[in-house]
Amino acid sequence: MQKLLAAALLSAAVFSAPAYAQTAQTAQPAAPAATAGSQEKMELKGNWRASKLMGLDVYNDANEKLGEVNELILDKEGKVNAVVIGVGGFLGMGEHDIAVSMDKLKFVEEPVRTSATAPGATTGTQRETTTGAATTGTARSADANDWMPDHAVMSGTKEQLKAMPQFKYSDYN
Repeated sequence: MQKLLAAALLSAAVFSAPAYAQTAQTAQPAAPAATAGSQEKMELKGNWRASKLMGLDVYNDANEKLGEVNELILDKEGKVNAVVIGVGGFLGMGEHDIAVSMDKLKFVEEPVRTSATAPGATTGTQRETTTGAATTGTARSADANDWMPDHAVMSGTKEQLKAMPQFKYSDYN
């Protein structure tokens, strides 16, 4: 009798386990109704990605490289408050960070023109063919939206920028 009772309880437990494992399906809230405005594609052509601005080279008016963009400092509304530029150094060692307001920089979407570029030299705007002759072809098409400018321009010399107060994150905590 005990074996029969034990077998009945065991079989009831085995056959009812799947029923206990199932949970009641909760009703999912309905997705918000799509409005006509949310179906439209946002027009973002001509904008730049902040992640692509990191490491952007900064030159002066004489096309001398001053440094590169290390950071963008935003206010709570998302407006760029300052740009941190690393001046000098080599591979990040000995670099002097300065913070300047965004209006001090002018972003340029064309490659830097250097005085060392001879008329027949192959530059970033020319590419060499397999025969060795240089053919003109732009590295960037004018209507390409690659989400970043080529470089930034700021007035001043490297020495003037190094003389500016160093930006330290710890000073602003």
